[in-house]
Amino acid sequence: MPELPEVETTRRGIEPHITGKRVRSVTVRQPQLRWLVPANLPELLAGKAVRAVDRRGKYLLLKFSSGTVLIHLGMSGSLRIVPVGTEPQLHDHVDFVFAGNILRYHDPRRFGSILWQSGEVLKHKLLANLGPEPLTEAFSGELLFKLSRKRSIPVKTFVMDSHMVVGVGNIYANEALFMAGIKPIRKAASLTRKQCEELVGRIKFVLARSIEQGGTTLKDFVGGDGKPGYFKQQLTVYGRGGEPCVTCHKPLKEIKLGQRATVYCTRCQS
Repeated sequence: MPELPEVETTRRGIEPHITGKRVRSVTVRQPQLRWLVPANLPELLAGKAVRAVDRRGKYLLLKFSSGTVLIHLGMSGSLRIVPVGTEPQLHDHVDFVFAGNILRYHDPRRFGSILWQSGEVLKHKLLANLGPEPLTEAFSGELLFKLSRKRSIPVKTFVMDSHMVVGVGNIYANEALFMAGIKPIRKAASLTRKQCEELVGRIKFVLARSIEQGGTTLKDFVGGDGKPGYFKQQLTVYGRGGEPCVTCHKPLKEIKLGQRATVYCTRCQS
């Protein structure tokens, strides 16, 4: 599943191509995504200019004067800018057509979504209860410490909860916890203030670095410009179960935690 860095990479990729431009038409070839694409979306957007391309968590927000299109990439979705006249391929489900280009939504598994919010977008039910953005000052070690008190769930599960903080997906949680020297199966409440500060710093670092490098190369992900990300080359634990730790060379342990692959070093993380 595309995680926050992949979504932010996509946002940055498409933003300069559509901001300020008017939608000429919207073509919906397959409305049945995770939820139905609104039937009146073409009428709502025709002739309207894109005011901004923002992001909240893993949702891309195409803002118009009359409302906002919310796009979630699901398990395998992607957005690309293609020239007008480019023939659609299999699984190219929705086109936002502009004067010189098309913003094309591609999704083989159809677990993504394209929705419309006419009012304040942050009040949409999918966004209203999300935690702070991880790369903002709102996400701090002090906040993590306060939220984690009396929480007996594993710290990895805790930081992946979008109600606590958005966008810390499985890959980046594994990496940040390794960098912070914290075992992912530890109870969240056992973290000290200092450890919370360290973990927040590492989460910010690994997410920012991944965004700079274009997201993580996964089978289904491509950026808005059609180029894959390159962060996978920098992974220290994720996907390396049984391989030697980059620090102490002891074989990394891999377990399932909340149905997610969790890899850590039993010597370097405590």
